[in-house]
Amino acid sequence: MIDVILCAGRSALEVALYTLLPIMVLLTIIMRLLEAYGVLDKLVQWLTPIARPFGLPGLGALALLQGSLISFIAPLPTMKAMEARGVSTRGLGATLAGVLAIAPANATFPLASYGLHVGFTLLESTIGGLTAATVTYWFFGRRLSGLREEPLAVEVRASERQPLLMIINTAGAEAIQSILGIIPMLLLSLVIVMGLQAAGAIGWLVTAMSPLLTVIGIDPVYILPTITKFLAGNTAFVGLTHETAKQPGFVPEHFWKGAGFLLHPLDLTGVAILTAGGPRIMSTIAPALAGAVVGIAVRGMITVLCG
Repeated sequence: MIDVILCAGRSALEVALYTLLPIMVLLTIIMRLLEAYGVLDKLVQWLTPIARPFGLPGLGALALLQGSLISFIAPLPTMKAMEARGVSTRGLGATLAGVLAIAPANATFPLASYGLHVGFTLLESTIGGLTAATVTYWFFGRRLSGLREEPLAVEVRASERQPLLMIINTAGAEAIQSILGIIPMLLLSLVIVMGLQAAGAIGWLVTAMSPLLTVIGIDPVYILPTITKFLAGNTAFVGLTHETAKQPGFVPEHFWKGAGFLLHPLDLTGVAILTAGGPRIMSTIAPALAGAVVGIAVRGMITVLCG
């Protein structure tokens, strides 16, 4: 158990400090600069009428674009800004659901070299994300508050023009604090995954489920990728695919039939990171998860029927 904890700790720190932290710091600085110079407000005004029918605020639509084109962690600074700006809890829930249902760029683009069709994946990802946001806002999250909250004090100060160096330092410190808050949940999820692997539970589950899935028409080839993805996240899934592609029986067209069900941040790591944006975001987790499941189901059906 100690070996598992130490190994998981090293992996969690590597992911947090060498992968998530640089992206988070840079994106937070960019968000604060765009905000200070008025670009963000103009972008929100342009996106708001387009996103409103889906229950998304203008910044919510931006968060979905960031997840699809940059990384699964890219929406986090935007969602933190939404909470600070006083966006309604209902709008936050719709945004979280949409972000959890889309295919993140850090998985989509690396997997293109293994036969994943990026254009089709982005299209069905957009459909799934908008579906998740819509059902969360209009159905699952209808009991959440739709009223605008008072902006946080830090957001009020950020709306005033500050020296460039102060904006960069403040945004960088905010990003570092966010990443430090992510580490405990990230470490816990990795301990669970590595503990199950060390105990042989994952291998046993693959063996036990194969006959049943074969009977109902689901290829057992999806068992290990599914377990790996939901327990360890998209990065682990990409690594597993890299190893699977080296095997002679790998058929890309068959494997990516399940891409709609697998490529999204709805896993232990993704949920832990994306709900770290603030207490109001965390309070929307139940309706957001329900909406994300619907969006992912829609994506999965599209890939099965059209992929």
